[in-house]
Amino acid sequence: MGSVAACFNLNPAHKAHAQFRPQQIQINPGRTSSPDEPATFQADKVDYDDNEHTVTWSGNVQMWQGDHVMRADKVVYDRDTGVVAARGHVASIQPDGSVIYAHYAELTGAMRDGIMMHVNVVLPENGKLAANGMRRTGGKVNDMSRAVYTACAICEKDRSRAPFWQFRAFNATQDIEHETIDFRDSYLDILGIPVLYLPYFSITDPSAKRHSGFLMPGITPHDRYLGTYFTIPYYWVIDDQSDLTVQGLFSTRTNPQLSAKYRNRFNFGYLNLQGGIAYSSLRSDSYTNDFGNHVDGGNGHGMQGYIFANTQVSISKYWRAGANINLATSADYMRNYRIQGYGADTLSSNVYLEGFGTGSYSRVDGQYYQGLNQGVISNSDLPFVLPRYTYSFVGQPDALGGRFSLNTTDFNVIRSNGTSDMRGQMALNWDRPFRNRLGQQFLLTLHLDSMVYRARKLYQQPNYYTTTRSNTSGQVLPTIALKTNWPFVRTFEHGRGSQLIEPIVQAIYAPNTGAGANNFMPNEDSLAYEFTDSTLFSLNRYQGTDRLDGGLRGNVGVHANWTWDGHEVDLLAGESFQEHITHDRLPYSGLDHTASDIVMRGRVSPNQYFNFTARMRLDPYTTKVNFGDALFSAGVRHFRIRGGMSTNQSPPITTMSAIIARTLPCPFIPKKPTS
Repeated sequence: MGSVAACFNLNPAHKAHAQFRPQQIQINPGRTSSPDEPATFQADKVDYDDNEHTVTWSGNVQMWQGDHVMRADKVVYDRDTGVVAARGHVASIQPDGSVIYAHYAELTGAMRDGIMMHVNVVLPENGKLAANGMRRTGGKVNDMSRAVYTACAICEKDRSRAPFWQFRAFNATQDIEHETIDFRDSYLDILGIPVLYLPYFSITDPSAKRHSGFLMPGITPHDRYLGTYFTIPYYWVIDDQSDLTVQGLFSTRTNPQLSAKYRNRFNFGYLNLQGGIAYSSLRSDSYTNDFGNHVDGGNGHGMQGYIFANTQVSISKYWRAGANINLATSADYMRNYRIQGYGADTLSSNVYLEGFGTGSYSRVDGQYYQGLNQGVISNSDLPFVLPRYTYSFVGQPDALGGRFSLNTTDFNVIRSNGTSDMRGQMALNWDRPFRNRLGQQFLLTLHLDSMVYRARKLYQQPNYYTTTRSNTSGQVLPTIALKTNWPFVRTFEHGRGSQLIEPIVQAIYAPNTGAGANNFMPNEDSLAYEFTDSTLFSLNRYQGTDRLDGGLRGNVGVHANWTWDGHEVDLLAGESFQEHITHDRLPYSGLDHTASDIVMRGRVSPNQYFNFTARMRLDPYTTKVNFGDALFSAGVRHFRIRGGMSTNQSPPITTMSAIIARTLPCPFIPKKPTS
């Protein structure tokens, strides 16, 4: 083994590997070497040829110049011309750790000029760029012949197998200074089959974090409202923390739309702005809605636009503020131009201030709702919520082994057409878990709900009471509950799986509620009532706290689970028994009798390719299914089919849906914008 010093530069370019499996080479990032800095060589054998003025190193050749390294099986240095010729498993490493692997390399001019044969460049973001040959000029431009680019992972079992997608080009140019890769006379291959010819195509080098330029255009051959349309987006890097994307949409059925998205990240928060404008020539036909009312064709034509804004700033370590603003001219416009969130009848906006403490959370906000579809809901029917205050606190375990928590949600709701009301609400809770020697798990709960209201126009929506005067009302509801779980667990032979059988019993007592107890109290957050497996053991089955479950009741259920070799079956069945029946619930709620409907849930997941979940509520008196739904998901990692069905007796309706979800095994187009 020998070493020698010379005075030529080694300044290799980008990280790469050849078509053989590369050896892992790791170095620490360092400085750029100086042209005057000597190069050090190390090899198993060194030969000097005084006649040819060459030095030949062979066998595990390693060369250093500053923090640059080159490895090869054999290296010949011509002292007259300064040309370095490396052959066999060539690996050229630069200070940032990037590597070029090649079969043969001939470099000169301080490693800024030269040629390489059978090159495979490994880029950031899993990008790979291979070529039969590469010419390097000035250390800034790499011209490649018969180049191939992909961001897909190469199959380890069969490296000759074509990736899911790749670009093949007769010529490609990698501009290191401007961070671009240009392809000429190129094809897009899917699973090795050419599907698209591109005379010229350019992408941003994946090593670039961001780069201004045109993004990949999109085209939709047929759309119900737009016909054939295509989009052309342009990405502009404003500075290190902000950017702007401008997009034009061109359609065969209506006028173009111009939209933009601005993003800014700063030390204490962020700001996102998105908006668009168009002069729409599309008109909607008038129709009669489900209530028999005539609705005109809408206002989705003419000058239209939308603006979405989202911002958040940190005020201190414990406090931050933000806003979400969403406004649009019409639902038809959002639907016609396929704006994100189309199909909704309302848009919501809010401004908030929130704080975080040890076990606590506090938030004050204001909310605004815009009605987009005047045929369904009018702006005058929608509320302003100003302000709304939320506070939650969970304490540490106390001397008795229990844990105290507090929640409050207070608000002021204003409607120009409908009930306006103010609410003060507080819920106090204390939980004490314990267990016995038999393995039974107990949870004792003491709970207190309290509300006070001041309301006017209770005779209007959404309450429709008979009184025409303003009203002050309130309620206090103490609740005590004891829940018992008794799990029986068995492990299968050789630890291949486990079985769980878990009876569950719960007793709850609270004063009776409903009917007259709720007279003249507004209802903002408890308009829906759901009795399913998810609320079987809940203290309150309403979605909010304006309406509360009371009375003496007992809940029983059995939970079972089997898990083995990656398979799982999970079942739950239960029923509720109540001493007091509240008659002001919707029909078919499942709680119309002393014995409730039987709720059941089953989940089957035999493997990673399929899972199925079904729920139902069965009337024990008529054996009729009052509610049921089923969801399934099937497929492989990058292709799945999801579907479901739901049936309900009130209102009597059955719906079915399915969706095909496809994700590419690698990014089809690099995430960086093209130039």
